[in-house]
Amino acid sequence: MQIPSRLLMGPGPSNVAPDVLAALSQPTIGHLDPVFQSLMEEVKDLLRHAFQTRNAMTFPISAPASLAMEAALVNLLEPGDTALIAQNGVFGGRMAEIASRAGANVKLLEFDWGKPVCPEMVAQALADDPQIKVLAFVHAETSTGVRSDAARLCALARNAGVLSVVDTVTGLGGIPVAVDDWQADVVYSGTQKCLSVPPGLAPITFSDRAVDAIRSRGTKVQSWFCDLNLVLGYWSGEGGRSYHHTAPVNAIYGLAKGLEDLREEGLEASWQRHRQAHERLAAGLNGLGLAFLVEEAYRLPQLNTVVVPDDIDEAFVRTKLLQDHGIEIGAGLGTLAGKVWRIGLMGHTARSENVDRLLEALGEVLAEARRRAVA
Repeated sequence: MQIPSRLLMGPGPSNVAPDVLAALSQPTIGHLDPVFQSLMEEVKDLLRHAFQTRNAMTFPISAPASLAMEAALVNLLEPGDTALIAQNGVFGGRMAEIASRAGANVKLLEFDWGKPVCPEMVAQALADDPQIKVLAFVHAETSTGVRSDAARLCALARNAGVLSVVDTVTGLGGIPVAVDDWQADVVYSGTQKCLSVPPGLAPITFSDRAVDAIRSRGTKVQSWFCDLNLVLGYWSGEGGRSYHHTAPVNAIYGLAKGLEDLREEGLEASWQRHRQAHERLAAGLNGLGLAFLVEEAYRLPQLNTVVVPDDIDEAFVRTKLLQDHGIEIGAGLGTLAGKVWRIGLMGHTARSENVDRLLEALGEVLAEARRRAVA
């Protein structure tokens, strides 16, 4: 089957860098081969740089980021534990569902979609219930394009003696992520957003405090595959790794190259590139009469949520962009379905020429959509 070339400007995946595609095509070797084991150590170091952490337990899970979310929660939570979940979009809701299935008592703190998590409300909820063991929230909410204050929320958790779980699937590489400065306990991401790597792997990092909590559990972790006590026998067994699963060897080649590229570009340079692409997009959208859902102070530069005008068929616009221009943008999820478009400027996609191509195509399609509406 011949796969078409697309400009991926939706909520993910983003376009994969050519050198990453080349790395993926290298010869497959065994996942216990000494050469591959050496690469595993390199990937762990590169991830520590990306996450800005010294955490020993930093590695990629052999699955998409949804499983990293599950791994974070089922390892920390035992039946009867209390979890405070801050929800301001789709993915906070998923956290609550996973925690509930793990047998936790879930306290759901809900916020308007398009708004960040409110630290004052989280502080009050933590103060009201000393039994809370875990605070979980989304740093970069992919369904809304909102950034919440991870540093402040993690500090609240730490001061309350609570473990923090941070979802930064859309954040890593696109905006500052500072695990050690935040003193976060578990932070996870995905490869298919700002790292310019295909989907299928999920970087994750655990603090020493989180690892101690997992090792002192009174019950087995609900999921065999996600059990950190078992996984680490493979990822931290330098010189004598135990078999856990067959790692996706070629996918890790690609991740290694994507992380090398990020280190070479520099974290601050990458963050600035994403910011500049956003500013260029924002100026162009303003010229087209389009508005953002999220207030400027809380917007993710790499995930732009744009309000659909009342006179526009949002699905028609997305379809025409894809069919006629080879450009993918995303639809709204949940309560925002049919009301917004999600425009991604992530990783290799976050370049001025891509922004200009989208704006030109979007202007044409919007004009056609309006002609169609009055015909």
